[in-house]
Amino acid sequence: MFSSLTSELASVFVGINLWLALGVTFIAGLMRGFAGFGSAMLMAPIFAMLFGSADMVVTVVAIELIVSFQLFPQVRQHADWQLLRPMSIAACAAMPFGVWLLASVDKNTIVTCVSAVIVFFVVIMWTGWRYKGRRSTAATIMVGGISGAMMATTSVGGPPVLLYLLSGNDPPQVNRANIVTYYFLTQFLLIVIVMASGVAGMDALIRAILLLPVMLLGAWIGGRAFQGLGNEQVYRQVALVILFVTGVFGLTRSWLLG
Repeated sequence: MFSSLTSELASVFVGINLWLALGVTFIAGLMRGFAGFGSAMLMAPIFAMLFGSADMVVTVVAIELIVSFQLFPQVRQHADWQLLRPMSIAACAAMPFGVWLLASVDKNTIVTCVSAVIVFFVVIMWTGWRYKGRRSTAATIMVGGISGAMMATTSVGGPPVLLYLLSGNDPPQVNRANIVTYYFLTQFLLIVIVMASGVAGMDALIRAILLLPVMLLGAWIGGRAFQGLGNEQVYRQVALVILFVTGVFGLTRSWLLG
């Protein structure tokens, strides 16, 4: 029985993929701990290369969901539910279309799209651009729909939501609560839809369970090590540089393989 379990776990991680996945997950945890964002964007292109695009979506989203589940009780009282309800409903409604794209598009194209989204997001963050339009219901629904489709196809649905939510004058605790709550409301359904579609197997969930402790350890170390040690903006810039390098690496690899 033990040998059977060992062989099953070995099938989840093959050779060097194990150490790469552990290293990437740990760094993603550090980023989540000291910068508060970027963990999914770091894991997505690397995991797509290692495990395939469909399994990547389930693994990354499952890890992020558990982290969101842990944070949600702390932030729910600050969340803007009037804004989040239509955005989350639109995101969930768009997920089946994203899953269809996930099943229809080859892995190299998914890696290219994820990497391009990451590079674009980092450049936008560096320029300091913010959405200046009105937060109408139509705009909120559109952002949610785009994010839901992106999340289902690439596991990276955060950039449009982040740019939209950070465009207002809300205090930091409201922005943080909105971001955490949005992921909490959408990620579980995404896992169910992807698994029910049959494009990803149980290996993806097992992989997420095995990697989660590494993610939590990295987040704990990141939060402890960098808390009060300097300017928070410095750490955010480090996170953006790491994401930018990851995105460029993904684009370069896709270009060379294409």
